[in-house]
Amino acid sequence: MSRLPEYVGPVAVGLKMGVILPGMSIVEEVFQRLAACHRDGLLHDGDIIAITESVVARAQNNYVTTADIAAEVRRKLGLPEQGRVAVVYPIASRNRFSLILKGIAEAASGGEVLVQLSFPHDEVGNQVICPDFARDLDKDLITDTDLSGHDFKHPITGVNYLNLYRDVIMKAGAKPFIFLCNDPRRVAEFNPHGVIAADIHTRASTKAAVRQVFENCVTLDELCNEGTAYSEWGLLGSNMSAGDRLKLAPREGRQIVLQMQRRLADAFGLKVEVLIYGDGAYRDPSSGIYELADPRPAFAVTDGLNCFREGLKLKYLADHYYHEHGKTAAEIEAILAESKKRAMPDDCIEREGTTPRRLEDVLASLADLVSGSADAGTPVVLIKGF
Repeated sequence: MSRLPEYVGPVAVGLKMGVILPGMSIVEEVFQRLAACHRDGLLHDGDIIAITESVVARAQNNYVTTADIAAEVRRKLGLPEQGRVAVVYPIASRNRFSLILKGIAEAASGGEVLVQLSFPHDEVGNQVICPDFARDLDKDLITDTDLSGHDFKHPITGVNYLNLYRDVIMKAGAKPFIFLCNDPRRVAEFNPHGVIAADIHTRASTKAAVRQVFENCVTLDELCNEGTAYSEWGLLGSNMSAGDRLKLAPREGRQIVLQMQRRLADAFGLKVEVLIYGDGAYRDPSSGIYELADPRPAFAVTDGLNCFREGLKLKYLADHYYHEHGKTAAEIEAILAESKKRAMPDDCIEREGTTPRRLEDVLASLADLVSGSADAGTPVVLIKGF
């Protein structure tokens, strides 16, 4: 297959890979697949290589256990024996948070774990309790007494996360106390020894709010962010693995994308861009869930992707020049071609209605949709013509 013809727009192709295991070189493994692409005429200058974070972290053997998390929590918060630790605004997720919570509970074994959930949804749109129930209850702090006799199952997963998190804490040897409140400062009323702001995208503001009333507070990215197995993102972006292990987000991703870029340049003389991607940044219209449970869609990118994706609003301009100026299709195409050559201010008519988006976010979301999270077996995505 030769270079795509001019009439073909952006194309994203999932590349099948073998199983990636700890200790493998992710750069070499991906390079071998891309070498096959180059041999078959599929790889060209300007292409973009997207590698999913999971295979990068697995190749790095970037795992921690719940015991590691417990040690981190005790050290970072200075918890006493049988202490009381509070967790504010975790998302409702078995994969993303249940093992983190187990590690936190192990840190407070014999003591107490307070979990403050936002309601009626968590930060990314997972339903915690029924919105109608929350409205009718009309309280700003909801406890087990208020919830007695009700079974609030997630409408998609069928899991009651209040019960799940309560069970996780008890099995780890701590006493659970779960309440719902949308003011993070209220956690101080329960006299914890330390607080973990467990939300993802709003963690800085949550931590700042807690520290108005209680100083000893850390965020998830401040746990497991140093040591032998670590990530610059700490526990953010981690996933449930086997047993009591969590796979962290990749570490030093910037070095990896640059190595991959140089490897292809040295071998084939090609200039490509590379990114390591996680969750796509989109909201599911059916469930209302914002799929981005990672701290960001792309964990690392090469320099050419560190920009905004902007352009001409073609559908608007076609209408504008046809209806307002009576231009033919050929004339409109000539105007658009000329406009692309000119530097234009952000508020010019040619950009009317466009929404600037970070290029890395768009590409990571595209790659995530192509690769999926099931059994497609395509952890590398080749993007062309973007």
